[in-house]
Amino acid sequence: MQSTHISDFRPASAHPASAEAGRQRQGRLWSNLREVCDLLHIPTTNIPPTDELLFQHVQFKAGQRVHTIGQTFDALFVVNSGFLKTVLIDEFGNEQVLSFPMKGDMMGVDGIHTRHYASEAVALSDCDVILLPFRKLAALGRAHTELENLLYGVMSRELVREQTMIGMLGALSAEARVARFLVNLADRFAAMGYSSKLFNLRMTRHEIGSYLGLTLETVSRTLSAFNEVGLISVDQRTIGIKDAEALKNLRRLPPSRSRSRQRARAEAATTAASPVPQLATA
Repeated sequence: MQSTHISDFRPASAHPASAEAGRQRQGRLWSNLREVCDLLHIPTTNIPPTDELLFQHVQFKAGQRVHTIGQTFDALFVVNSGFLKTVLIDEFGNEQVLSFPMKGDMMGVDGIHTRHYASEAVALSDCDVILLPFRKLAALGRAHTELENLLYGVMSRELVREQTMIGMLGALSAEARVARFLVNLADRFAAMGYSSKLFNLRMTRHEIGSYLGLTLETVSRTLSAFNEVGLISVDQRTIGIKDAEALKNLRRLPPSRSRSRQRARAEAATTAASPVPQLATA
């Protein structure tokens, strides 16, 4: 798979930028600091007017690597569009999914400590990613303390999200883990302006299992069970959320026999409540 290094995308000197978002220069897309902050949900009230400072967009195809484990750290990455996964890979090639970054998420923070990325970021769909050269960010932070604090807040937000997931894995049943995953995913889609009731999973069931500490079979079986009891609808990778509140509060599903009896009673009640068709008379 192809990986992309920040040194491959050094901005050339150019004329003053226009005030348009997503401006083009030398055939590439760029964003200014205020646009990057908007994407990261950072307040821009006190952001210094640095329209001349631009950050380059880079596009990745599904399957391409944004950065690899051990690669020299020189940039952070902000997802502008698309879906990715970050993973750890052991000596035997086994993959542990750490997160599923999407629009507004920052990646590459794990490279700050050792100056080498500790994880790998892989595109799950075609993606547009903004490169934030770390030296440039550090210089901005030294000049503008408030901006530095806001960027630290973004990094902390990513860590809190990971810690929340770790806590969830230790405290919840397999069914509750899958339920929370679907609810969180629906909330993320809603925040991006998409439907929270009907969406496509960009990740495989195996990748969901790796993320949640479950087997592929458990994830598939749980999704089928949710579909069976009417919490969701499943059509391959398309998920329809029918009862978000029940998913959010779910602790454990009843045994399959009990679910079958409940479904039979519900179907019988529906049939009994249906009006009996009348025969037409001459």
